[in-house]
Amino acid sequence: MMLRYALRTIRDRKGGFLGALLALMCAAALITACGTLLETGLRGRIATERYAAAPLVVSADQNVHRTTVKHKGNGETKAKHKAKPVAERAWLPGPTADRIRSLEGVRKVIPELTFLAEPVAEPVDRPSYGHSWASASLTPFKLTAGRAPATADDIVIDRGFAERAGLKPGDRLTVQSTGAPRPYRISGIAAPAGRGELQQQTSLFFFAAEAERLAARPGQVTALGVLPTPGTDLTELKRQVERALKGTTAQVVTGDDRGPVEFLDAAGARIKLVSMGGAMGGTSLLVAILVVVGTFALSIQQRHRELALLRAIAATSRQIRRLLGREALIVGAVAGVLGSLAGLPLNTWLHSRFIDMGAIPANLERTAGICPAVVAVAVTLLGAWSAAWISGRRIARIHPAEAMAESAVERDRPARGRIAAGLVLLVGGGVLVAVLSGLRTEAASTPVTFLAVVVLATAVSLLGPLLIRTASALLAGPLRPAGFGGTLATANIRGNSTRMAAVVTPLTLLIGMTCTVLFVQSTLGGAARTQAREGTRATWVLAAQGPGIPSVAAEAVRTTQGVTAATEVVRTTVRVGLDKYQAQGVTQAGLSRTWDPEVTGGSLADFAADPRTAAVSELAAEQLGLHSGSTLKLHLGDGTPATLTVAAVYARGLGFGDLTLSHDLVARHMDNPLAVTVLVAGDSDHGRLAAALKKFPGIAVLAPATADRLQADRQQENSEVNYLAMGLMLAFTAIAVVNTLAMSVSERIKEFAMLRLAGATRRQVLRILRIEALSLLLIAAVLGTGIALAVLTAFSIGMTGSARPTVTPVVYATVVGAAALLVLVASAMPGRLALKAGPVEVAASKQ
Repeated sequence: MMLRYALRTIRDRKGGFLGALLALMCAAALITACGTLLETGLRGRIATERYAAAPLVVSADQNVHRTTVKHKGNGETKAKHKAKPVAERAWLPGPTADRIRSLEGVRKVIPELTFLAEPVAEPVDRPSYGHSWASASLTPFKLTAGRAPATADDIVIDRGFAERAGLKPGDRLTVQSTGAPRPYRISGIAAPAGRGELQQQTSLFFFAAEAERLAARPGQVTALGVLPTPGTDLTELKRQVERALKGTTAQVVTGDDRGPVEFLDAAGARIKLVSMGGAMGGTSLLVAILVVVGTFALSIQQRHRELALLRAIAATSRQIRRLLGREALIVGAVAGVLGSLAGLPLNTWLHSRFIDMGAIPANLERTAGICPAVVAVAVTLLGAWSAAWISGRRIARIHPAEAMAESAVERDRPARGRIAAGLVLLVGGGVLVAVLSGLRTEAASTPVTFLAVVVLATAVSLLGPLLIRTASALLAGPLRPAGFGGTLATANIRGNSTRMAAVVTPLTLLIGMTCTVLFVQSTLGGAARTQAREGTRATWVLAAQGPGIPSVAAEAVRTTQGVTAATEVVRTTVRVGLDKYQAQGVTQAGLSRTWDPEVTGGSLADFAADPRTAAVSELAAEQLGLHSGSTLKLHLGDGTPATLTVAAVYARGLGFGDLTLSHDLVARHMDNPLAVTVLVAGDSDHGRLAAALKKFPGIAVLAPATADRLQADRQQENSEVNYLAMGLMLAFTAIAVVNTLAMSVSERIKEFAMLRLAGATRRQVLRILRIEALSLLLIAAVLGTGIALAVLTAFSIGMTGSARPTVTPVVYATVVGAAALLVLVASAMPGRLALKAGPVEVAASKQ
């Protein structure tokens, strides 16, 4: 019976339930999209290309490991093993191949070399790698024109690149590899046998000795491809190879596991997607709960009289709760199914946008299983039922006579429990802000930042009626010059504070979250650029359009008249224990002429004098317990362990990274050893430097101010992924703003009719609506700005040491202006529809 009554109620009050349905549907779509991203990170397939003809591949371990032993009180011990991936490719010792060549079932072992090799002045739309022609059979590549490379001057290019660039055998091709750019003669063109062209990379094949020289890893190989004899059981062969390599760090993979070995960036993107999907999904869920509860509260408030009448005719509290629960489950089920279906194309769009932005590679295949949709439906059902239970708790609990009284006139103040919960959350938000001010790493501070915004917005939601009444009293004076429209608007806001709070809450969240998202990035990026700008003493900065600046180019600059120092800079990530730190490698000769990291301990001269020393930021020194003279043990980019002595501690860690090491030490263990920038000191002019770099195409000579602007542009591009991720939640919140405004205005059709019967015109009623909407916008803007300012200030204190976050006035004005436009449109459209009916007919209609 209760289910049948719930269905009839939904059918007769479609408008009221439509808002709740829309809010729940958006929440389900967001959860499905984020869940599918998470699933792709966990199970997404990375197909191999280069190793397609090698069923078994041996590679180096791409992780650093740590085992901790915990001693229990009863004399027992418990070992815990952890592993974290390294930033660069780890290489295998060449003799590893000798261990497996003689194994039964092994027909051939093919050493592979993969290294940077990018064509110069030719169109390249995908990563380009160099290999030895001796490993072409791993794909297998077969010649379609010309011949194999016979000397160090020869090169074979893949057919796809040849067609795109219009090249043929006999043409000359200049390649930028790990050293100086060098011209080669195209001796042949090759293509994968029996399959299409490579989709994710360009392959250039060199003579074996030349490939070894360019790889610059003597005695090492990227991987080993194992070709089994026909009829060999691959599983058994894998076990044999693993036994033969026992005691080494080599890894043996087959099938789809070969893809992550070939494409390290795709393997890293999996981790990024898991982190991104989890963070987006968690924040989306919190936002969805806040929005959905507010929407249900408004929907139930609109039915207060109906529910009060049910209580008056002997409906029990349990029956009211069951009715609201059934309605919520019906709406939640429909919204969950529709939303999860809408989430699939949303995820497809998200995945493609992340690929376009370079956040994830195209060869990480999207996985669209049923689990995210099922979870979204389940969460939507639970959320709808919980929202209905929370929102309908009071109407189901109070005495029938009291319910009838409250259906006519809103209560003077919210329930004590609501106020208490709001105050608890307000204190909790304050605690989060205090904690945030002490967090000094981006990974730790980012989740706390957005959690603090949601918690404080939830406190606003619970304390909303009190805040609205206080604000309406403050606005009464400024609105008095607006005439009776301002007076009526103020009275309506004060008299319907609970309903108005349902509108203000998502609007506060929208403004607060948008400002936080935008200005967190500018605060951190601005502080980093300021430190880099103040710490750069160079007269000129070299920047490359291609893969980087080779050392020979930097040497050419050093010998130019007027140049007193040229500092090459490479950047990577290292591991200290299992913790990740941003590191840079710098050439140490003449370093003090180009670089000032604001040394606070030790000496920059001591660092410049010894390649086995390191300079560390104050943050890293604090986290690792280091000081000048301490021993620093770390794993370089490719996992190679190194033990260094701390020679200096510096303050400008945001601008220059946590660790600064010797250029040669860092570059030897990077996939791309070319410098990202070269800092040039002296009184040499632009013309001399440009002349010295004439034979190195793609290298620009910039003033430090110009280089700083380019760095700002790059930071903006890198922030686009975060903006997109958070933009979805902001879009959801904007929909909630429109939704609640439309519900709030459409409920007042009889009130508008009475105003018109009292002599007000349509224009005057709409003017009252506009005043109310702008008043609510002002309240939400103050609350949202206050939340954002508190959170951003705490973030800035923790991350930059300054209590002045970077806020762009034009951007802030745009945010508030967009919110104003949203509010005006969302209130005007349903208002005009509500005024279409004649006032007499509306006034005479049933309540």
